[in-house]
Amino acid sequence: MKKVSDGPQQKLYKTNEVCEMFDISRATLFRWEREGLITEPPRDWRNWRLYTAENVEQIKHVMSGGRKEVA
Repeated sequence: MKKVSDGPQQKLYKTNEVCEMFDISRATLFRWEREGLITEPPRDWRNWRLYTAENVEQIKHVMSGGRKEVA
């Protein structure tokens, strides 16, 4: 499990923001993580998922029909 570092600041999205952005449920988003369709997002000090721009791009790919697992 990756933790959010003190490195360069980038926009991070909470689970509910990502779900609203793509009109998907939390269960769907978490299932895609379990299935390896998107990489596991880093987490904050509360252990909440914080999605990166890379995660958002992966979600766009999955939603466009590209269901190939990420490495």
